[in-house]
Amino acid sequence: MQKNILIRSIAALSGIVMLASVAACGDNTASTTDSSSTDSASKTAPISGNFQGAGASSQQSAVEAWIAGFQGANPDAKIAYNPSGSGAGVQTFLTGATAWAGSDKALADDKVEQSKSVCADGTAFDVPVYVSPIAVIFNLKGVSDAGKHINMDADTIAKIFDGKITKWNDPAIADQNKDLTLPDTAITVVHRSDKSGTTQNFVSYFKDQAPDSWTYDLSENWPNEVGQGAKGTSGVVSTVKQADGTIGYADFSQVGDLGTVAVKVGDSYNEISAEAGSKVIEDSKQDDTVKGDNRIVIKINHATEAKGAYPIVLVSYDIVCPAYKDTKQAEFAKAWLTYVTSDEGQKAAQDAAGTAPLPSSLKSEITKSIEAIKTK
Repeated sequence: MQKNILIRSIAALSGIVMLASVAACGDNTASTTDSSSTDSASKTAPISGNFQGAGASSQQSAVEAWIAGFQGANPDAKIAYNPSGSGAGVQTFLTGATAWAGSDKALADDKVEQSKSVCADGTAFDVPVYVSPIAVIFNLKGVSDAGKHINMDADTIAKIFDGKITKWNDPAIADQNKDLTLPDTAITVVHRSDKSGTTQNFVSYFKDQAPDSWTYDLSENWPNEVGQGAKGTSGVVSTVKQADGTIGYADFSQVGDLGTVAVKVGDSYNEISAEAGSKVIEDSKQDDTVKGDNRIVIKINHATEAKGAYPIVLVSYDIVCPAYKDTKQAEFAKAWLTYVTSDEGQKAAQDAAGTAPLPSSLKSEITKSIEAIKTK
């Protein structure tokens, strides 16, 4: 399975490279990122050696495509990624065992401080590598298998995941879906069992938009005993698929043919898509309260009323050091981030995982942070 995905990614990326070469001969089309990162990547000396990463399972499809593309230009680089979850990936990185961590949440202040023992100089920082909506997925006979969405507002979703709404034909759901015939089926909640940035991004939407119905502290760990846990994004998706009446949450890239909830924004219900998720980030600002240098952290505007926006999103980050004890690790980290945030890298992630490209408004600051990595 992994091998087939890798082969498909390599094939897709080969096409991207060919298209890029053709475009170079004429006028380039508009893009959400400029070409400076791609140009910079082409000037980087080939990277060689073995490099490890670990972290967000939501990134897995994108990372597989990135590895294929990066190794295409750097055939002597051997790269492996363990989709162990955001929390586990950060912990592994902070032991010095990996060159980078993938995370669906920004570094906590104590982790930034802890990174001083791993980095040769300064503290670790986070750079956004893609934007992806978090789908509220469900499996309900007669609805999801018929390709239909269910409309829900923030308060309803929060109450379902807190066990306060337990039937699919509850008036809170039925009143928002008068065109659907909803069965008297019990709702089974499926949540992440592992420490997860996806979980924190998901429940942060409740904290902002339904605070009276979701009173738990914000955390990467699931906060209640409702429903059943499953490990990783793939585990949640697999568990939801197994039984009628289930509901869960997962990175949009791995939803497949499951039903998805259309979320209320203003007076409308907006369906999930990469483009809809990107509209929220365009309507959000950087978090200027985070501590540490070179950090680019997005404060998601869950209260957005932008037309067509889907408000439950995650910004996935790569976490690296500004200086490494091993020069080869530093050279790799700089080249890796340059590639994944370039036009080519963003297109590879979009094709493989359905993610939205990074907004052009972030481009110059992302480049500045990457350039801060010392390779000598």
